Amino acid sequence: MPETKEPVIIKKSAWDSSVKVEENGYYWNAEPIFKKGTNVNTKKPIVAELFCGCGGTSLGFEMAGYETVLGCDIHTPSIKTFQTNHPNCSTINGDVKKVNPEVIKELLNGRQLDVLIGGIPCQGFSLNNRKRHEQDDRNFMYKEFARFVEVLQPKVVVLENVSGMKSVGSFVKDIETHLSDIGHMTVKSELLYAPDYGVPQKRKRLIFVGIKDNTFDFRDIIKTHGPETEKEYVTIKDAIGDLPALKTKETKTKYKSDPFSEYQKLMRENVEESFTGHTAPNHPLATIDRIRNTKPGEPMYDRFKQRIRLAWDILSPTQVSGGIRPQFQLGHPKDNRGLTIRERCRIQSFPDNFVVKGGTVQARVQTGNAVPPLLAKAVALAIKKYLV
Repeated sequence: MPETKEPVIIKKSAWDSSVKVEENGYYWNAEPIFKKGTNVNTKKPIVAELFCGCGGTSLGFEMAGYETVLGCDIHTPSIKTFQTNHPNCSTINGDVKKVNPEVIKELLNGRQLDVLIGGIPCQGFSLNNRKRHEQDDRNFMYKEFARFVEVLQPKVVVLENVSGMKSVGSFVKDIETHLSDIGHMTVKSELLYAPDYGVPQKRKRLIFVGIKDNTFDFRDIIKTHGPETEKEYVTIKDAIGDLPALKTKETKTKYKSDPFSEYQKLMRENVEESFTGHTAPNHPLATIDRIRNTKPGEPMYDRFKQRIRLAWDILSPTQVSGGIRPQFQLGHPKDNRGLTIRERCRIQSFPDNFVVKGGTVQARVQTGNAVPPLLAKAVALAIKKYLV
C-alpha cells in the first residue's frame, strides 16, 4: 500500500481576513429576551435604539429632552448597563436579526416613533481593525436596521458608524439610498469630530440623518468647543484631573477635591460624593514599569503607536473597546497604571452617575464602543427643531 502522509495543517494569522471573526462570549444568541418598560406614554419625543450598546446615544438624546422607550443589543453586559441607567425603558437582549419589528410597533401602542437610532456594528469598518475588508458580515447589518425603518416608519432616522466606513466600498452611498427609499425621506451623512461638542477625545463618527418631509441640514448641529467657538477643547486634565489618584488594584469611591473645570462640574451633576467604577487595573509589574518609563504623550509600545500614556494638556486618542481580551489601551498621565472605567467614562462624556455593569474587560468593550453622549446631544438638539 502507498505510504499515507500526515495532513499538512497551515495555520493562518489571526489578522488574515479569511479567518472568521472571533465572537464575544457574552453575546446572547438564543431567543431574544424582551423586558417591557413603563415610559411609552411620556409627552417627550420618543426614541428607540437598535444596537444600543450601553446607551451613549440614548443618553445624549435624553440630555436634549427626549425619552428613550427601547434599547436592543446582543451583548448581555451592555443590556444590563442600559437597564440600570434606563430603569423604565423596554429592552431586548438578543440578535436583532431574530427580532420582529412588529414587537416594537405593538409596544408603541399606536404612537408614531419620533426617532429610530442605530449604532450598527463598526468593527468591520474600523481603521484599528487590521482584518477589515469589504465583505465582513458585520458591514451589512444596516439592512437589519432598514427592516425596522420599513415597518415603524419613524419621523427621523439616525444611524452612526466609524469614519472608516467612508473608505470601504460604496457603503455610505448604499446606506443613504436604501434608507431614503424605504423610509420615504432624504438621508444624508457627515463626519462629526467629537471635541467640537465638548468631548475630550479625538473621535470621529459618521452620522446619517433622515427626516420625513424635510432635508436635514448638518449646519444645525452647533459646535460648542474649538476654534470656531469661544471655548477651547476639553483636555485630559479638564476631564479627569479631579478624580483621586490610585495604586494598582486600589478603589476609591469619593471625590478628594472640588471640581476645577466646567467639564468636571458637568460630569459631577446629580452626584453628591460617591461614584462607581474607579478601580485601578491589576497590572503585572512589567506593565507598571512600562508605563512608568513612558513619558506622558508618548507611545508605550513600539508596534502600537495609538497606545499612549496620556498627558494632561492633550485630547485623548480615540478610545477603543479592547476587543474581548483583558488589555488596556491608555496609560494615566501621573499614576503608573491604565485608566479606570470611570476615567474611560469621563473621556467619553458619560456623567459620574452612569453605572457600567460587567467586569473590567466587558466594561472596556462597552465604553470603547459607545457614542459620546455629548456628541449625540448636539445631534439630538439639531433634530428637535424638525419635530415641531
